[in-house]
Amino acid sequence: MFKAGIVGCVATAALLAGCQAVNTTSGGAVGVERKQYMFSMLSSAEVDQMYAQSYQQTLNEASGKGVLDNTSANAKRLRTIADRLIKQAPNFRQDAAQWAWEVNLIKSDELNANCGPGGKIIFYSGIIEKLNLSDDEIAAVMGHEIAHALREHGREAMSKAYGIELGKKGAGALLGLGADSMALADAAVQYGMTLPNSRSNENEADLIGLELAARAGYNPNAAISLWQKMSTANEGAPPEFMSTHPSSSSRISALQQAIPKVMPLYEQAKNNG
Repeated sequence: MFKAGIVGCVATAALLAGCQAVNTTSGGAVGVERKQYMFSMLSSAEVDQMYAQSYQQTLNEASGKGVLDNTSANAKRLRTIADRLIKQAPNFRQDAAQWAWEVNLIKSDELNANCGPGGKIIFYSGIIEKLNLSDDEIAAVMGHEIAHALREHGREAMSKAYGIELGKKGAGALLGLGADSMALADAAVQYGMTLPNSRSNENEADLIGLELAARAGYNPNAAISLWQKMSTANEGAPPEFMSTHPSSSSRISALQQAIPKVMPLYEQAKNNG
């Protein structure tokens, strides 16, 4: 997917200045340094706005059904954990301190959670209750999802989709203001918001999430127990959360190798807490 994104961008560079090579976050103790290629005409602010509208629609629908939970013990747990993790986000990118962060809990049996562009967090009660998650394990899930937002993996996927769709329709589709242009944008948004993350992106989210949790004073070893619970959920059938977040022995192994890098941060946070 990474290679395809570059190819799509190179194909349109002469007309549109193509993609810009950026590094959305600092590397941190875990050393995430990969350059990302973002479509030059698709800004972070535009993606954040698009997702904010989708997020609000989800909340409105949940509220209408009476399943938006703002008062339970788990809702309060989520807000506390989110507050601690969000305070650590500027360690990876300074502008995250100004994001309009939100965290909400929806009553549902789904084993799912996400953090969209701009810091919009949703948890479904099923992932907490069915897996009996500790605060440390919730922090592992949330840290992973926040990492996707910090790295702008959604915008990156949309940039790749623009390149692919532009290759299909031709440069005139984007340069024009007619139906083809709108269809191109719609396709890119659809791909960027719904396609599974690449293995590379998942690894980055694992590592940055691990460090965020450690900096916030949550035991990084909980990432291991979390993914072990995930792998055995539903009698071996992967829950929806894992349909785009594949767990494997190699993933757990990578986390185990990274834990010594962040343990000093965890110990420091505990001592300062």
